[in-house]
Amino acid sequence: MWLHAEVKSLADIPRYYGRTAPERTALISADQRRTFRELDRASNRVAAAILRTRIARSSHIAFLGKNSIEYFELLFGANKAACAMLPLNWRLTSRELAAVVEDSQTPLVFVDREFAQLLEQVRARTGAGFRSIVFDSTSRERSPFHEWIGDVPESDPSLPIEPMDTALLMYTSGTTGKPKGVELTHGGLGHMRLCEHLEPAYDWRPNDVMMLIMPIFHLVGTGLSIQGLYNGVPVTILPALDVPRVLETIARDRPTICCLVPTAIQMLIDHPAAASTDFSSLRLVMYAGSAITAKLLKRALTEMKCDFMQFYGATESGGALTLLRPEQQRIDDEVRLKSCGTPLPLIDVRIVGTDGSDVPEGSVGEFLVRAPCLFKGYWRQPEVTAAALVDGWYRTGDAGYRAPDGLLYIVDRTKDMIISGGENIYSSEVEQALIRHPAVGQVAVVGVPDERWGEKVVAVVVLANGKTASEADLIAHCRTLIAGYKVPKAITFSDNLPMTPSGKVLKTAIRARLGGETAA
Repeated sequence: MWLHAEVKSLADIPRYYGRTAPERTALISADQRRTFRELDRASNRVAAAILRTRIARSSHIAFLGKNSIEYFELLFGANKAACAMLPLNWRLTSRELAAVVEDSQTPLVFVDREFAQLLEQVRARTGAGFRSIVFDSTSRERSPFHEWIGDVPESDPSLPIEPMDTALLMYTSGTTGKPKGVELTHGGLGHMRLCEHLEPAYDWRPNDVMMLIMPIFHLVGTGLSIQGLYNGVPVTILPALDVPRVLETIARDRPTICCLVPTAIQMLIDHPAAASTDFSSLRLVMYAGSAITAKLLKRALTEMKCDFMQFYGATESGGALTLLRPEQQRIDDEVRLKSCGTPLPLIDVRIVGTDGSDVPEGSVGEFLVRAPCLFKGYWRQPEVTAAALVDGWYRTGDAGYRAPDGLLYIVDRTKDMIISGGENIYSSEVEQALIRHPAVGQVAVVGVPDERWGEKVVAVVVLANGKTASEADLIAHCRTLIAGYKVPKAITFSDNLPMTPSGKVLKTAIRARLGGETAA
């Protein structure tokens, strides 16, 4: 269903269903529900309150909190006020969040009470003059949010929105350590829906219910929820991954579609309560973040009895670029399961060498993508944007090849990104944290295969002359600077780092030394 005529912006989604299916359930949580009529009216009031606050058009309205019904009311409300929504990563430290808040120039932050103290720490670190509004997703008691919104009307402000206006500003860590704000437009997200509409693997049905588990500060969480709501599908919301609550939600709300990382699938079926859980409502589990093993897929198919589909994409792509569809998977073919599949309709993938020319089939090169749904740029970083978007093609930084059967395989990440438990971790961020310790002379951080997390963060450290430090010392140091999921799971010490003749650290040799891969 590509509702191009009626839905030309994210703000139009609650408008459309508020008019055509007002009593249909839109959002579900453990203790409340919202119909599309209620979502439409609530987002109207948010928009009116934002406009009353005299916040300028195209401002970035930030949200700091876990997954909640309130997030979607604020998302659509911000869009109706012709502003962009910026979901902040609540797992970051105050130092990391401060960099994002300052860069985004947000004038207004909605913060769930659980993170109000963290936001005040962010405020203390910045010179940013943002206003904060506290709400409470776990209580129906009045909060500062209710005082802020007051008695504004439920009427729609009906502000014009252009296709190139930014709908979402989502931050992704940069390989240089500076966060990058990815500008996703209303038009781009609308064209993502067109690509999905033309894709047979996306088969929306009248009784579908989508279960949101992935965090909304990742495009997987927000993007897939928007996809469901765009298609008139109720979204049942879990604040975060909590296996017992996932199993309870499956029993209570009978979701038909959800997205998980393979680590979470493993945790789900390993839980003692899984044996007595009725998974029969599920018809499709999408997974992303890493490939799935044949052993895990076989077990999941047996115990959950539904289809599984992998997707590969980037924040910059606005959604999935390729799919490994259920019919493309083979549980007796471990290699095939490592494929990221083939592109969606209207999406082109080239594989190029260092000279920019296409490489032969089977040869490794960088993935370049052309699609109608790509981001319009990195906020306030024109040079970085120009390097990433070349002649209409997005340079993903992922290296891989195309097999004779057309399937695509990613074999390395030229940006040295580590994927641990579905979280993207850039090695440079961890290296910069470690190098700030006075005892660290040199450091290299890599991802090493891990049965539970997919990859774990491991650092190799060369101590500075005359200095001493233990693994525990350096891990404790990192915890003061970066989010816990980025902190190395292990640190080894070495007299030197392997280097190329030009002085570049040979991370392939380090991974081989640590048991992660065979050295070339």
